[in-house]
Amino acid sequence: MQEMHPVIRVAVGSHNPVKVEAVRQAFERVWPEQAWEVQGVEVPSDVSNQPMSDEESIQGARNRASGAISALDADYGVGLEGGMQHTGDQWLDCGWIAVVDRQGQVGLGSTIKMVVPERMVRMIREGLELGEVIDIVFERQNSKQAEGHFGVMTRNALTRTSGYADGVIAALARFVQPHLFTE
Repeated sequence: MQEMHPVIRVAVGSHNPVKVEAVRQAFERVWPEQAWEVQGVEVPSDVSNQPMSDEESIQGARNRASGAISALDADYGVGLEGGMQHTGDQWLDCGWIAVVDRQGQVGLGSTIKMVVPERMVRMIREGLELGEVIDIVFERQNSKQAEGHFGVMTRNALTRTSGYADGVIAALARFVQPHLFTE
């Protein structure tokens, strides 16, 4: 007889279906034998609508993770925060992920980084978010809840869901190998 595992609750600090699905996929890939209940909840990031540094994006992800675990009294809280980072003479798009457990331990991970074309960067500097810019440039609607920047730039060879799922898995390393994170 197979051992039964209790359902573990995961709160995602967003109602965005791409982010919720990415978290579900990541937890199921890391622990396929475990039963998961993954639920989104709207919580504030307490950072700008378009974070413009890794530090700001990480802080937003941490804030969302902490807010989510508290709001739903879950076993894990996950925050995903997309942002931009200036490197050299280019701007890069990157999503940061924070996973927090009930003991307050935090794992961090990120998506890959992709260059944002200068034309789009100018629009962001004028006050738009990257998702809004993508909708304008690619004549889409609500792309940040669909393929996002990664998807439209690569014809969905990379997707927003797969990128975030990989980043969540990277953040989960803290919980997969906890003995390496204790001193």
